[in-house]
Amino acid sequence: MIEVWDLWFPDAGATGISFARSQVDSEAAGNRLLVHAAPSRLDVTVRGEDGGVLARGEKLERHEKGPMSFLVRQDQEITLQDGWPTEQDLGRVVILPGGEAGTLQKWWNAENKREWRWEVEFYNHT
Repeated sequence: MIEVWDLWFPDAGATGISFARSQVDSEAAGNRLLVHAAPSRLDVTVRGEDGGVLARGEKLERHEKGPMSFLVRQDQEITLQDGWPTEQDLGRVVILPGGEAGTLQKWWNAENKREWRWEVEFYNHT
């Protein structure tokens, strides 16, 4: 099943602005996916193919700087976790600003977290 992950930055402008909107296979998304360069605050809504809301998270805040954040789904609730990817996160979906989604293939970061290198694979089928 395809899900639509709608990530909204509520603090931009008068009423907010879309950060990313992405169609993701529900099995690939699972209960944890990555967001690259997330803003300081997000509202997240996950919808099914019929448009019905499957999960939601509001006023999700980042508390650490870094290139990645995790969106974690438990039942109908989405939470945001700060963190850096590890080998366990290889193969996870990554949503980029604007909505492109790919699969994290490789990740490395320096111990001081001042540099990182990563590879993501994009695949589309219509």
